[in-house]
Amino acid sequence: MVIGSGVAGLSFALKVADKGSVIIVTKDEIRECNTRFAQGGICCVTYPPDTFEKHISDTLICGAGKCDEEAVRMVVEGAPEGIRDLIGWGTHFDKTPEGRYSLHREGGHTEHRILHHQDLTGAEIERALVSAVKRHPNIEILEHHFAIDVLTQHHLGEEVNRRMDNIECYGAYVMDIKHERILTILSKVTVVSTGGVGNLYHTTTNPAVATGDGIAMVHRAKGIIENMAYIQFHPTVLYNPSERPAFLITEAMRGYGAILKLQNGKEFMHKYHPMGSLAPRDVVARSMDHEMKITGAEYLYLDVRHKPAEETMREFPNIYQKCLTLGIDITKDMIPVTPGAHYCCGGIKVNLNGESTIHRLYALGESACTGLHGANRLASNSLIEAVVYASKAAAHSIGRLAELKFEEDIPDWNDDGTVATEEMILITQNYKEMQQIMSYYVGIVRSNLRLERALSRMAIIYRETEELYQKSRLNVDLCELRNLIEVGYLIIKQAAALKESVGLHYTLDYPTN
Repeated sequence: MVIGSGVAGLSFALKVADKGSVIIVTKDEIRECNTRFAQGGICCVTYPPDTFEKHISDTLICGAGKCDEEAVRMVVEGAPEGIRDLIGWGTHFDKTPEGRYSLHREGGHTEHRILHHQDLTGAEIERALVSAVKRHPNIEILEHHFAIDVLTQHHLGEEVNRRMDNIECYGAYVMDIKHERILTILSKVTVVSTGGVGNLYHTTTNPAVATGDGIAMVHRAKGIIENMAYIQFHPTVLYNPSERPAFLITEAMRGYGAILKLQNGKEFMHKYHPMGSLAPRDVVARSMDHEMKITGAEYLYLDVRHKPAEETMREFPNIYQKCLTLGIDITKDMIPVTPGAHYCCGGIKVNLNGESTIHRLYALGESACTGLHGANRLASNSLIEAVVYASKAAAHSIGRLAELKFEEDIPDWNDDGTVATEEMILITQNYKEMQQIMSYYVGIVRSNLRLERALSRMAIIYRETEELYQKSRLNVDLCELRNLIEVGYLIIKQAAALKESVGLHYTLDYPTN
Protein backbone atom coordinates (compact mmCIF):
# COMPACT_ATOMS: atom_id res chain seq x y z
CA MET A 1 0.00 0.00 0.00
CA VAL A 2 1.25 3.44 -1.00
CA ILE A 3 -0.24 6.37 0.93
CA GLY A 4 0.20 9.50 -1.18
CA SER A 5 0.42 10.16 -4.91
CA GLY A 6 3.39 12.45 -5.57
CA VAL A 7 6.63 11.57 -7.33
CA ALA A 8 7.87 9.41 -4.43
CA GLY A 9 4.80 7.22 -4.05
CA LEU A 10 4.10 6.83 -7.75
CA SER A 11 7.75 6.02 -8.54
CA PHE A 12 7.72 3.32 -5.87
CA ALA A 13 4.44 1.90 -7.15
CA LEU A 14 5.77 1.61 -10.69
CA LYS A 15 8.98 -0.04 -9.46
CA VAL A 16 7.19 -2.79 -7.49
CA ALA A 17 3.98 -3.36 -9.46
CA ASP A 18 5.42 -6.19 -11.57
CA LYS A 19 6.08 -8.15 -8.34
CA GLY A 20 2.62 -7.90 -6.75
CA SER A 21 -0.57 -5.91 -6.37
CA VAL A 22 -0.35 -2.28 -5.31
CA ILE A 23 -2.99 0.02 -3.82
CA ILE A 24 -2.42 3.77 -3.95
CA VAL A 25 -4.41 5.69 -1.33
CA THR A 26 -4.80 9.42 -1.97
CA LYS A 27 -7.16 11.79 -0.19
CA ASP A 28 -7.95 13.91 -3.24
CA GLU A 29 -7.55 13.28 -6.94
CA ILE A 30 -4.33 11.45 -7.74
CA ARG A 31 -2.66 14.49 -9.30
CA GLU A 32 -3.23 16.75 -6.26
CA CYS A 33 0.12 16.81 -4.46
CA ASN A 34 3.21 18.93 -3.77
CA THR A 35 5.02 17.47 -6.78
CA ARG A 36 2.63 19.18 -9.20
CA PHE A 37 3.55 22.61 -7.80
CA ALA A 38 7.33 22.18 -8.10
CA GLN A 39 8.35 24.69 -10.76
CA GLY A 40 12.12 24.87 -10.84
CA GLY A 41 13.31 21.42 -11.73
CA ILE A 42 15.22 18.33 -10.67
CA CYS A 43 18.96 18.05 -9.93
CA CYS A 44 21.30 15.79 -11.86
CA VAL A 45 24.96 16.07 -12.79
CA THR A 46 24.65 15.97 -16.59
CA TYR A 47 27.56 17.65 -18.41
CA PRO A 48 31.13 18.74 -17.60
CA PRO A 49 32.45 20.79 -15.91
CA ASP A 50 29.90 19.60 -13.33
CA THR A 51 30.81 16.55 -11.23
CA PHE A 52 29.28 14.41 -8.52
CA GLU A 53 31.78 15.86 -6.04
CA LYS A 54 30.65 19.42 -6.81
CA HIS A 55 26.98 18.51 -6.30
CA ILE A 56 27.83 16.68 -3.07
CA SER A 57 29.84 19.65 -1.82
CA ASP A 58 27.04 22.14 -2.63
CA THR A 59 24.52 19.96 -0.78
CA LEU A 60 26.74 19.58 2.29
CA ILE A 61 27.50 23.31 2.46
CA CYS A 62 23.83 24.23 2.11
CA GLY A 63 22.88 21.66 4.78
CA ALA A 64 24.95 23.58 7.36
CA GLY A 65 26.91 20.59 8.60
CA LYS A 66 23.82 18.53 9.43
CA CYS A 67 23.61 16.30 6.32
CA ASP A 68 24.21 12.56 6.30
CA GLU A 69 27.08 12.41 3.82
CA GLU A 70 26.34 8.79 2.91
CA ALA A 71 22.77 9.71 1.97
CA VAL A 72 23.99 12.73 -0.01
CA ARG A 73 26.42 10.63 -2.03
CA MET A 74 23.80 7.94 -2.68
CA VAL A 75 21.28 10.45 -4.04
CA VAL A 76 23.75 12.44 -6.14
CA GLU A 77 25.34 9.34 -7.68
CA GLY A 78 21.93 7.69 -8.16
CA ALA A 79 20.44 10.73 -9.89
CA PRO A 80 21.31 9.78 -13.53
CA GLU A 81 19.52 6.43 -13.18
CA GLY A 82 16.56 8.21 -11.57
CA ILE A 83 16.35 10.65 -14.47
CA ARG A 84 16.45 7.75 -16.93
CA ASP A 85 13.54 6.15 -15.05
CA LEU A 86 11.49 9.36 -15.27
CA ILE A 87 12.20 9.70 -18.98
CA GLY A 88 11.27 6.04 -19.47
CA TRP A 89 7.93 6.68 -17.79
CA GLY A 90 7.27 9.53 -20.23
CA THR A 91 8.69 12.71 -18.66
CA HIS A 92 9.91 15.36 -21.09
CA PHE A 93 12.73 17.75 -20.14
CA ASP A 94 13.61 20.85 -22.14
CA LYS A 95 16.49 20.73 -24.61
CA THR A 96 18.57 23.35 -26.40
CA PRO A 97 18.36 23.74 -30.21
CA GLU A 98 21.53 21.61 -30.35
CA GLY A 99 19.74 18.71 -28.63
CA ARG A 100 21.47 18.96 -25.23
CA TYR A 101 19.41 19.17 -22.05
CA SER A 102 18.74 22.75 -21.01
CA LEU A 103 20.07 23.20 -17.48
CA HIS A 104 19.13 25.89 -14.96
CA ARG A 105 21.18 27.02 -11.97
CA GLU A 106 19.56 27.88 -8.64
CA GLY A 107 20.62 29.29 -5.27
CA GLY A 108 23.48 27.44 -3.56
CA HIS A 109 24.51 25.59 -6.76
CA THR A 110 27.95 26.23 -8.24
CA GLU A 111 27.01 24.73 -11.62
CA HIS A 112 24.05 24.50 -13.99
CA ARG A 113 22.52 21.09 -13.16
CA ILE A 114 18.74 21.60 -12.94
CA LEU A 115 16.77 19.73 -15.62
CA HIS A 116 13.38 21.32 -16.19
CA HIS A 117 10.24 21.45 -18.30
CA GLN A 118 9.70 25.20 -18.77
CA ASP A 119 8.63 26.40 -15.29
CA LEU A 120 6.25 23.48 -14.79
CA THR A 121 8.68 20.65 -14.07
CA GLY A 122 6.74 19.07 -11.22
CA ALA A 123 3.51 19.11 -13.18
CA GLU A 124 5.22 17.41 -16.13
CA ILE A 125 6.72 14.69 -13.91
CA GLU A 126 3.37 14.12 -12.20
CA ARG A 127 1.57 13.95 -15.57
CA ALA A 128 3.91 11.25 -16.82
CA LEU A 129 3.80 9.19 -13.62
CA VAL A 130 0.01 9.35 -13.29
CA SER A 131 -0.35 8.20 -16.88
CA ALA A 132 2.07 5.30 -16.33
CA VAL A 133 0.38 4.26 -13.07
CA LYS A 134 -3.07 4.27 -14.66
CA ARG A 135 -1.84 2.00 -17.45
CA HIS A 136 -0.42 -0.63 -15.09
CA PRO A 137 -2.81 -3.57 -14.49
CA ASN A 138 -1.42 -4.36 -11.01
CA ILE A 139 -2.05 -0.89 -9.57
CA GLU A 140 -5.37 0.09 -7.99
CA ILE A 141 -5.97 3.75 -7.22
CA LEU A 142 -8.24 4.80 -4.36
CA GLU A 143 -8.93 8.50 -4.81
CA HIS A 144 -10.79 10.46 -2.12
CA HIS A 145 -9.57 8.02 0.54
CA PHE A 146 -7.92 9.39 3.68
CA ALA A 147 -5.45 7.33 5.74
CA ILE A 148 -6.28 7.77 9.43
CA ASP A 149 -3.72 5.61 11.24
CA VAL A 150 -1.17 2.95 10.38
CA LEU A 151 -1.76 -0.45 11.99
CA THR A 152 0.73 -1.98 14.45
CA GLN A 153 0.76 -4.40 17.40
CA HIS A 154 -1.09 -1.65 19.27
CA HIS A 155 -4.20 -2.63 17.32
CA LEU A 156 -3.78 -6.22 18.53
CA GLY A 157 -3.97 -5.04 22.13
CA GLU A 158 -0.22 -4.99 22.78
CA GLU A 159 1.70 -2.14 24.38
CA VAL A 160 3.89 -0.27 21.90
CA ASN A 161 6.47 2.38 22.75
CA ARG A 162 9.29 4.27 21.03
CA ARG A 163 12.00 2.23 22.79
CA MET A 164 10.88 -0.98 21.05
CA ASP A 165 12.85 -2.20 18.04
CA ASN A 166 10.27 -4.73 16.85
CA ILE A 167 7.26 -2.56 15.97
CA GLU A 168 5.65 -3.74 12.71
CA CYS A 169 3.17 -2.13 10.34
CA TYR A 170 0.29 -4.21 8.98
CA GLY A 171 -1.53 -1.61 6.87
CA ALA A 172 -3.84 1.29 7.73
CA TYR A 173 -7.33 2.39 8.63
CA VAL A 174 -8.55 4.39 5.64
CA MET A 175 -11.60 6.65 5.36
CA ASP A 176 -13.65 6.30 2.17
CA ILE A 177 -14.63 9.97 2.08
CA LYS A 178 -17.47 9.76 -0.43
CA HIS A 179 -19.20 6.78 1.23
CA GLU A 180 -18.38 7.88 4.82
CA ARG A 181 -16.98 4.53 5.94
CA ILE A 182 -13.71 3.37 7.48
CA LEU A 183 -11.87 0.55 5.68
CA THR A 184 -9.26 -1.78 7.15
CA ILE A 185 -6.61 -2.23 4.44
CA LEU A 186 -3.98 -4.86 5.19
CA SER A 187 -0.64 -4.82 3.41
CA LYS A 188 2.65 -6.66 3.55
CA VAL A 189 4.50 -3.41 2.90
CA THR A 190 3.24 0.11 3.60
CA VAL A 191 4.76 3.27 2.13
CA VAL A 192 4.04 6.70 3.59
CA SER A 193 4.60 9.40 0.96
CA THR A 194 2.10 12.01 2.05
CA GLY A 195 4.11 15.16 1.42
CA GLY A 196 4.70 18.21 3.55
CA VAL A 197 3.32 20.36 6.34
CA GLY A 198 2.96 23.78 4.71
CA ASN A 199 -0.60 24.42 5.87
CA LEU A 200 0.69 24.94 9.40
CA TYR A 201 1.42 28.48 8.20
CA HIS A 202 -0.65 31.37 6.83
CA THR A 203 1.41 31.71 3.67
CA THR A 204 2.52 28.53 1.92
CA THR A 205 3.30 27.29 -1.56
CA ASN A 206 1.84 23.89 -0.63
CA PRO A 207 -1.59 22.73 -1.82
CA ALA A 208 -4.41 22.27 0.69
CA VAL A 209 -3.63 18.54 1.00
CA ALA A 210 -0.23 19.20 2.64
CA THR A 211 -1.27 18.67 6.25
CA GLY A 212 1.49 16.45 7.66
CA ASP A 213 -0.73 13.36 7.75
CA GLY A 214 2.00 10.74 7.30
CA ILE A 215 4.38 12.27 9.84
CA ALA A 216 1.60 12.51 12.43
CA MET A 217 0.41 8.93 11.79
CA VAL A 218 3.89 7.47 12.18
CA HIS A 219 4.52 9.54 15.31
CA ARG A 220 1.32 8.17 16.86
CA ALA A 221 2.50 4.68 15.91
CA LYS A 222 5.71 5.37 17.89
CA GLY A 223 8.02 5.82 14.91
CA ILE A 224 10.97 8.21 15.23
CA ILE A 225 10.56 11.73 13.79
CA GLU A 226 13.67 13.87 13.23
CA ASN A 227 14.83 17.37 12.23
CA MET A 228 11.38 18.96 12.33
CA ALA A 229 12.83 22.32 13.39
CA TYR A 230 14.12 22.88 9.86
CA ILE A 231 11.19 24.36 7.92
CA GLN A 232 12.26 25.97 4.67
CA PHE A 233 10.57 29.21 3.65
CA HIS A 234 10.79 29.90 -0.07
CA PRO A 235 12.00 33.47 -0.44
CA THR A 236 9.94 34.38 -3.50
CA VAL A 237 6.23 33.75 -3.27
CA LEU A 238 4.00 36.05 -5.34
CA TYR A 239 2.44 38.59 -2.99
CA ASN A 240 -1.29 38.08 -3.36
CA PRO A 241 -2.77 37.64 0.15
CA SER A 242 -6.15 36.33 -1.04
CA GLU A 243 -4.64 33.36 -2.90
CA ARG A 244 -4.03 29.94 -1.35
CA PRO A 245 -1.81 28.14 -2.01
CA ALA A 246 0.49 31.05 -2.69
CA PHE A 247 1.91 31.12 -6.20
CA LEU A 248 5.59 30.25 -6.34
CA ILE A 249 8.12 32.33 -8.27
CA THR A 250 10.75 29.68 -8.96
CA GLU A 251 14.32 30.13 -7.76
CA ALA A 252 15.37 29.38 -11.32
CA MET A 253 14.31 32.95 -12.12
CA ARG A 254 17.09 34.22 -9.84
CA GLY A 255 19.45 31.73 -11.48
CA TYR A 256 18.38 33.27 -14.78
CA GLY A 257 19.38 36.72 -13.50
CA ALA A 258 16.46 38.21 -11.57
CA ILE A 259 17.49 40.47 -8.68
CA LEU A 260 15.83 41.02 -5.31
CA LYS A 261 15.14 44.67 -4.52
CA LEU A 262 13.62 46.81 -1.79
CA GLN A 263 10.47 48.80 -2.45
CA ASN A 264 12.65 51.81 -3.29
CA GLY A 265 14.25 49.77 -6.08
CA LYS A 266 17.63 49.25 -4.41
CA GLU A 267 19.44 45.92 -4.32
CA PHE A 268 20.20 44.58 -0.84
CA MET A 269 21.25 40.92 -0.84
CA HIS A 270 25.00 41.58 -1.19
CA LYS A 271 24.85 43.06 2.32
CA TYR A 272 24.05 39.57 3.58
CA HIS A 273 25.88 37.10 1.31
CA PRO A 274 28.55 37.24 -1.43
CA MET A 275 26.25 35.26 -3.80
CA GLY A 276 23.67 38.05 -3.55
CA SER A 277 20.23 37.03 -4.82
CA LEU A 278 21.55 33.51 -5.47
CA ALA A 279 22.47 32.87 -1.82
CA PRO A 280 21.04 29.72 -0.17
CA ARG A 281 17.35 29.92 0.63
CA ASP A 282 17.68 30.24 4.39
CA VAL A 283 19.93 33.29 4.01
CA VAL A 284 17.67 34.92 1.42
CA ALA A 285 14.44 34.33 3.36
CA ARG A 286 15.96 35.59 6.62
CA SER A 287 17.42 38.65 4.90
CA MET A 288 14.08 39.48 3.30
CA ASP A 289 12.32 38.99 6.64
CA HIS A 290 14.76 41.41 8.28
CA GLU A 291 14.37 44.07 5.58
CA MET A 292 10.56 43.78 5.69
CA LYS A 293 10.57 44.17 9.49
CA ILE A 294 12.81 47.24 9.57
CA THR A 295 11.01 48.99 6.69
CA GLY A 296 7.47 47.83 7.58
CA ALA A 297 6.97 46.52 4.06
CA GLU A 298 4.56 43.64 3.42
CA TYR A 299 6.54 42.56 0.36
CA LEU A 300 9.72 43.22 -1.62
CA TYR A 301 10.42 42.99 -5.35
CA LEU A 302 12.02 40.58 -7.79
CA ASP A 303 13.29 42.43 -10.87
CA VAL A 304 13.81 40.66 -14.20
CA ARG A 305 13.15 43.67 -16.43
CA HIS A 306 16.79 43.88 -17.56
CA LYS A 307 16.61 40.48 -19.28
CA PRO A 308 15.39 40.08 -22.92
CA ALA A 309 11.59 40.06 -22.86
CA GLU A 310 11.11 37.24 -25.38
CA GLU A 311 13.62 35.02 -23.58
CA THR A 312 11.90 35.65 -20.23
CA MET A 313 8.49 34.76 -21.67
CA ARG A 314 9.91 31.61 -23.25
CA GLU A 315 11.74 30.45 -20.11
CA PHE A 316 8.95 31.25 -17.63
CA PRO A 317 5.62 31.13 -19.53
CA ASN A 318 3.57 30.00 -16.54
CA ILE A 319 4.86 32.78 -14.28
CA TYR A 320 4.48 35.34 -17.07
CA GLN A 321 0.82 34.43 -17.67
CA LYS A 322 0.00 34.23 -13.95
CA CYS A 323 1.40 37.69 -13.27
CA LEU A 324 -0.48 39.12 -16.26
CA THR A 325 -3.76 38.06 -14.63
CA LEU A 326 -2.83 40.41 -11.75
CA GLY A 327 -1.86 43.25 -14.07
CA ILE A 328 1.88 42.61 -13.75
CA ASP A 329 3.96 42.35 -16.93
CA ILE A 330 7.21 40.86 -15.63
CA THR A 331 9.12 42.13 -18.68
CA LYS A 332 8.18 45.70 -17.68
CA ASP A 333 7.16 45.53 -13.99
CA MET A 334 8.90 44.27 -10.87
CA ILE A 335 7.24 41.27 -9.20
CA PRO A 336 6.02 41.72 -5.60
CA VAL A 337 7.29 38.78 -3.50
CA THR A 338 7.35 37.58 0.09
CA PRO A 339 8.67 34.43 1.82
CA GLY A 340 6.26 31.52 2.31
CA ALA A 341 6.41 28.11 4.03
CA HIS A 342 7.68 25.71 1.39
CA TYR A 343 9.46 22.54 2.51
CA CYS A 344 10.01 20.41 5.61
CA CYS A 345 13.59 19.09 5.81
CA GLY A 346 12.72 16.72 8.66
CA GLY A 347 10.17 13.95 8.94
CA ILE A 348 9.98 10.22 9.49
CA LYS A 349 13.47 8.89 10.18
CA VAL A 350 14.51 6.36 7.52
CA ASN A 351 17.65 4.40 6.64
CA LEU A 352 19.35 4.20 3.25
CA ASN A 353 16.63 1.80 2.07
CA GLY A 354 13.87 4.25 2.98
CA GLU A 355 12.65 2.05 5.84
CA SER A 356 11.44 3.74 9.00
CA THR A 357 12.07 2.59 12.57
CA ILE A 358 8.82 0.60 12.18
CA HIS A 359 9.40 -2.62 10.25
CA ARG A 360 7.52 -3.04 6.95
CA LEU A 361 6.87 0.73 6.91
CA TYR A 362 8.79 2.89 4.43
CA ALA A 363 8.67 6.68 4.15
CA LEU A 364 9.55 8.59 1.00
CA GLY A 365 9.58 12.15 -0.27
CA GLU A 366 8.91 15.14 1.94
CA SER A 367 7.37 13.07 4.73
CA ALA A 368 10.72 11.29 5.21
CA CYS A 369 13.93 12.47 6.84
CA THR A 370 16.74 10.81 4.90
CA GLY A 371 19.53 13.09 6.08
CA LEU A 372 20.07 14.47 2.57
CA HIS A 373 18.94 18.00 3.37
CA GLY A 374 20.48 18.48 6.80
CA ALA A 375 19.45 21.84 8.22
CA ASN A 376 18.61 23.40 4.85
CA ARG A 377 17.52 21.91 1.52
CA LEU A 378 19.56 22.73 -1.56
CA ALA A 379 17.16 23.88 -4.28
CA SER A 380 15.70 21.14 -6.52
CA ASN A 381 17.28 18.27 -4.54
CA SER A 382 13.91 17.02 -3.27
CA LEU A 383 12.45 15.56 -6.47
CA ILE A 384 15.56 13.51 -7.21
CA GLU A 385 15.74 12.38 -3.57
CA ALA A 386 12.19 11.03 -3.92
CA VAL A 387 13.01 9.09 -7.09
CA VAL A 388 16.30 7.62 -5.81
CA TYR A 389 14.86 6.55 -2.44
CA ALA A 390 11.76 5.10 -4.12
CA SER A 391 14.07 2.88 -6.14
CA LYS A 392 16.02 1.80 -3.03
CA ALA A 393 12.84 1.12 -1.06
CA ALA A 394 11.37 -0.85 -3.96
CA ALA A 395 14.40 -3.10 -4.24
CA HIS A 396 14.56 -3.65 -0.48
CA SER A 397 10.86 -4.41 -0.05
CA ILE A 398 10.73 -6.73 -3.08
CA GLY A 399 13.56 -8.74 -1.54
CA ARG A 400 11.52 -9.27 1.64
CA LEU A 401 8.06 -9.78 0.15
CA ALA A 402 8.07 -13.60 0.16
CA GLU A 403 8.75 -13.79 3.92
CA LEU A 404 5.98 -11.36 4.92
CA LYS A 405 2.40 -12.32 5.76
CA PHE A 406 -0.83 -10.40 6.24
CA GLU A 407 -1.92 -9.83 9.85
CA GLU A 408 -5.49 -11.12 9.71
CA ASP A 409 -6.37 -10.42 13.37
CA ILE A 410 -6.56 -6.62 13.07
CA PRO A 411 -10.07 -5.55 14.19
CA ASP A 412 -12.23 -3.29 12.06
CA TRP A 413 -12.66 0.37 13.00
CA ASN A 414 -15.10 0.89 15.87
CA ASP A 415 -16.85 4.26 16.14
CA ASP A 416 -19.68 3.21 18.46
CA GLY A 417 -20.87 6.07 20.62
CA THR A 418 -19.51 8.83 18.38
CA VAL A 419 -21.65 11.55 16.84
CA ALA A 420 -21.34 13.89 13.87
CA THR A 421 -19.56 17.17 14.60
CA GLU A 422 -22.35 19.67 15.04
CA GLU A 423 -20.34 22.88 15.06
CA MET A 424 -17.61 23.15 12.41
CA ILE A 425 -16.56 26.44 14.03
CA LEU A 426 -14.82 24.30 16.67
CA ILE A 427 -12.53 22.98 13.94
CA THR A 428 -12.12 26.11 11.80
CA GLN A 429 -11.30 28.40 14.72
CA ASN A 430 -8.64 26.05 16.09
CA TYR A 431 -7.20 25.80 12.56
CA LYS A 432 -6.84 29.59 12.41
CA GLU A 433 -5.30 29.74 15.89
CA MET A 434 -2.82 27.01 14.99
CA GLN A 435 -1.68 28.92 11.88
CA GLN A 436 -1.32 32.12 13.89
CA ILE A 437 0.80 30.38 16.52
CA MET A 438 3.11 28.81 13.96
CA SER A 439 3.37 31.89 11.71
CA TYR A 440 4.07 34.41 14.47
CA TYR A 441 6.15 32.33 16.90
CA VAL A 442 7.72 29.47 14.89
CA GLY A 443 8.51 31.13 11.56
CA ILE A 444 11.70 32.31 9.88
CA VAL A 445 13.07 33.91 13.09
CA ARG A 446 12.44 32.37 16.52
CA SER A 447 13.34 32.89 20.17
CA ASN A 448 13.07 30.91 23.39
CA LEU A 449 10.19 33.12 24.53
CA ARG A 450 8.29 32.71 21.25
CA LEU A 451 8.72 28.93 21.35
CA GLU A 452 7.60 28.72 25.00
CA ARG A 453 4.52 30.74 24.20
CA ALA A 454 3.82 28.63 21.11
CA LEU A 455 4.06 25.42 23.12
CA SER A 456 1.62 26.59 25.80
CA ARG A 457 -0.89 27.88 23.22
CA MET A 458 -0.61 24.73 21.11
CA ALA A 459 -1.18 22.53 24.17
CA ILE A 460 -4.61 24.11 24.68
CA ILE A 461 -5.87 23.53 21.14
CA TYR A 462 -4.29 20.05 21.17
CA ARG A 463 -6.41 19.08 24.18
CA GLU A 464 -9.55 20.62 22.69
CA THR A 465 -9.05 18.85 19.36
CA GLU A 466 -8.30 15.47 20.96
CA GLU A 467 -11.49 15.68 23.04
CA LEU A 468 -13.46 16.50 19.90
CA TYR A 469 -11.78 13.65 17.98
CA GLN A 470 -12.62 11.07 20.65
CA LYS A 471 -16.34 11.80 20.59
CA SER A 472 -16.87 12.66 16.92
CA ARG A 473 -17.61 10.61 13.85
CA LEU A 474 -14.55 11.27 11.72
CA ASN A 475 -14.33 13.80 8.93
CA VAL A 476 -11.34 14.97 6.90
CA ASP A 477 -11.25 18.49 8.39
CA LEU A 478 -10.99 17.16 11.93
CA CYS A 479 -8.35 14.58 11.02
CA GLU A 480 -6.22 17.13 9.17
CA LEU A 481 -6.40 19.59 12.06
CA ARG A 482 -5.38 16.85 14.49
CA ASN A 483 -2.42 15.90 12.30
CA LEU A 484 -1.26 19.48 11.83
CA ILE A 485 -1.39 20.21 15.55
CA GLU A 486 0.68 17.09 16.26
CA VAL A 487 3.27 18.06 13.64
CA GLY A 488 3.32 21.66 14.90
CA TYR A 489 3.99 20.37 18.40
CA LEU A 490 6.94 18.33 17.09
CA ILE A 491 8.38 21.36 15.30
CA ILE A 492 8.13 23.51 18.44
CA LYS A 493 9.62 20.86 20.75
CA GLN A 494 12.53 20.05 18.45
CA ALA A 495 13.20 23.73 17.75
CA ALA A 496 13.27 24.49 21.49
CA ALA A 497 15.83 21.72 22.02
CA LEU A 498 18.29 23.36 19.57
CA LYS A 499 20.56 25.72 21.51
CA GLU A 500 22.07 27.21 18.36
CA SER A 501 21.16 28.97 15.15
CA VAL A 502 21.79 26.56 12.31
CA GLY A 503 20.43 26.39 8.78
CA LEU A 504 16.71 27.05 8.71
CA HIS A 505 16.48 27.33 12.50
CA TYR A 506 17.43 30.88 13.44
CA THR A 507 16.87 32.02 17.01
CA LEU A 508 17.45 35.46 18.52
CA ASP A 509 18.85 33.81 21.66
CA TYR A 510 21.78 32.21 19.81
CA PRO A 511 22.24 34.52 16.80
CA THR A 512 25.99 34.06 16.27
CA ASN A 513 26.24 30.26 16.51
